[in-house]
Amino acid sequence: MEEVFVKGQELVALYGLKAIAALIILILGRWVAKGVQKLTARILRRHSVDPAIVSFTESLVYVAMMMFVILAALAQLGIQTTSFIAVIGAAGLAIGLALQGSLANFAAGFLMLIFKPFRVGDYVDGGGSSGSVEKIQIFTTQLVTVDNKVVIIPNSKMMGDNIVNYSAKPTRRVDLDFGVSYGDDIDKARKAIQAVLEKDRRILKDPGAAILVKQLAESSVVFQLRAWVKTGDYWGVYFDLIEAVKKEFDMQGISIPFPQRDVHVYEHK
Repeated sequence: MEEVFVKGQELVALYGLKAIAALIILILGRWVAKGVQKLTARILRRHSVDPAIVSFTESLVYVAMMMFVILAALAQLGIQTTSFIAVIGAAGLAIGLALQGSLANFAAGFLMLIFKPFRVGDYVDGGGSSGSVEKIQIFTTQLVTVDNKVVIIPNSKMMGDNIVNYSAKPTRRVDLDFGVSYGDDIDKARKAIQAVLEKDRRILKDPGAAILVKQLAESSVVFQLRAWVKTGDYWGVYFDLIEAVKKEFDMQGISIPFPQRDVHVYEHK
């Protein structure tokens, strides 16, 4: 009986210290994991990351840290953790392969929210579609086209192609081509276009507009008008200039060849 008691004391002394050490590892590890979680959330919020991304990322960081802490505590108790690590690794690989597309979309969405190639409200070309950005979500980006259609694009496709952001700069240049007959006075035609520009207060003075002879085409002399406007005024100015120049040409007796197979209007989105 005395031997059993002594043996018990030895086991308690041996494993008791290990249990206390494992408990300390769990407590300190949980405290560190909470600290890293809060630090991660603070950094992401400082960069104006979407709240959904912040919540998901800080939870992911906490779970990963706690898994490491639990394995360390089990190792302190003398439990072999090699098999646990192998199982966790295999499970992680299987999940990663199964969710490969979703993880790629998540990573792309995370990068978009960090680096901000565009913001909600911007008009962009990306992922094979054009439209105003309505939502930037964890896995997808939602655009609204000019005819009010909703286009949902996977983030990996959005980031995997060229992105053209038409709203990124405060000003844009309107480029329009106009053809006049060879029999007309080109100086008169230039003055007519200039008169239209001077009447539109949305045309910026700096940088100044340019009226250039672009091409001597088969049936017309082609002028190119280049005028700078505020980005928000682009489409209004674009269509108004086409109509105003046509009316001014009619008033001045300047003829526009018809049909103009060699003249076209450049349509910039």
